[in-house]
Amino acid sequence: MKNTQKYTRQFFPAPVGEMKWAKKNCIEKAPTWCSVDLRDGNQSLIIPMSLEEKLEFFKLLVKVGFKEIEVGFPAASETEYTFLRTLIEQDLIPDDVTVQVLTQSREHIIRKTFEALKGCKNAIVHLYNSTSLAQREQVFRKSKEEIINIAVEGAKLFNKIEQETGEKFRYEYSPESFTGTEPEFALEICNAVLDVWQPTPDRKAVINLPVTVELSMPHVYANQVEYMCDNLKYRDCVEVSLHPHNDRGCAVADCELGLLAGADRIEGTLFGNGERTGNADIVTLALNMFSQGVDPELDFTNMPEICELYERVTRMHVYERQPYAGKLVFAAFSGSHQDAIAKGMKWREEKHLDTWTVPYLPIDPSDVGRQYETDVIRINSQSGKGGIGYLLEHNFGYIVPQKMREDVGYTVKSVSDHAHAELSPAEVLEVFTNTYVNINAPIELVDYHFVRNPDMNVILTVKVDGEKKDFMATGNGRLDAVSNAVKNSLGIKYSDLTYEEHALSVGSTSQAVTYMSITLENGKKVWGVGIHDDIIASSINALFSAINRSISK
Repeated sequence: MKNTQKYTRQFFPAPVGEMKWAKKNCIEKAPTWCSVDLRDGNQSLIIPMSLEEKLEFFKLLVKVGFKEIEVGFPAASETEYTFLRTLIEQDLIPDDVTVQVLTQSREHIIRKTFEALKGCKNAIVHLYNSTSLAQREQVFRKSKEEIINIAVEGAKLFNKIEQETGEKFRYEYSPESFTGTEPEFALEICNAVLDVWQPTPDRKAVINLPVTVELSMPHVYANQVEYMCDNLKYRDCVEVSLHPHNDRGCAVADCELGLLAGADRIEGTLFGNGERTGNADIVTLALNMFSQGVDPELDFTNMPEICELYERVTRMHVYERQPYAGKLVFAAFSGSHQDAIAKGMKWREEKHLDTWTVPYLPIDPSDVGRQYETDVIRINSQSGKGGIGYLLEHNFGYIVPQKMREDVGYTVKSVSDHAHAELSPAEVLEVFTNTYVNINAPIELVDYHFVRNPDMNVILTVKVDGEKKDFMATGNGRLDAVSNAVKNSLGIKYSDLTYEEHALSVGSTSQAVTYMSITLENGKKVWGVGIHDDIIASSINALFSAINRSISK
């Protein structure tokens, strides 16, 4: 590939210590698990969960066995605030479950967050600010000392509010973009926050080391984690937590090596949902431990039920090949594989074995609610998800041009804002269709007829204010001739006509869809879309859609 020279290594290796993690072969016990499905996971959804759906998901997480659940960013919106208040006021949080809330290190946000927690029995208040070199230089333009001050002032405010309210919660700090931060500086800022909080063995602080963006191989992260674990103050009073994202596809490996390196806690989501490529997949992590004989202390014995609820409330899809959870992960296309699996199952039965060693199956499907007869032999497929442009393409076949996506995005967001509601995929399609597709007013396209002699001539029939009119024009092609007829006869001025087209669906009966833009005299670009069985007709429909939309603006 070209342009490799523009990419440099943005991570900072930790001073290499003993690398104790490299001498270990497996994880010996389950970490503290913290689900961030209702915050990190929810904010990445095309259609975020409703209050009712979030409550249902919360109950699922409790049922699975999570003792720490991040429920949102209550100062960010009324929806987030209301969800937390509902959990507290309806007494939906079990006594052995701690809810976690996120806040930036800004006074009004911190105060709003503590206000939302009023009356909560057990909570972790999670403070963060960005510490990476890139963020310091490009976003905040602040020195290390100024960045430390942001964190320390936030930590002090936690203490002050605690004194004012008398409510005591546990505290967590994240140097956001940890993997792009010099390890010595990350250590300095974390220790500065700990000096403010003064954690104790019976009220531990959490220091979270997020892989906000994966920048390195997992062993580099392991060294960074080990460095922090070995040098943090109050280590016996601190839980070291990991929150890897999956940009390089290594989030699970980051967690596993990070646990070997001394971490105590994992923040992640079911099936790895999250921004960009997602978070660490807790299902995979937990069942990796399970497959090595370690109790993950989470209950995934009814995986079909978990997948069904997850898919229903998130509108996401558990990929058929998702480790442990996908419908096809215990199936094999190869006949020889199926034969080996069947013989392995028979071997266990004959030998009355307690251990699991069946070829091609790392765990017993029945341990996660799958059945040999229906899940190992039977073969299924299908999956898909996306944003507005992606949704239109993969759900309805519209490959919206990149230059048009911003316009479509603003249109859909405007409808959502005015309705004070999230839009379903069908509703997004309705907005797109009503706004852009085959718009035939105020100028109604009635008919057209082409003759080449030797240039392309068109007789164009339209209705303007209910009156039928015929126009003639010449062009270097059919679309150019129609465009000239409109401009010459109706006095509509535009330029830079551009378009893209494709088949809306596969097959001989597929329709053609054309996306067209025109540029008005004021420089504004207006888009229209045309659909027809004939590609020329779809292009003309797109042109009239754009022209009619320009008149209405």
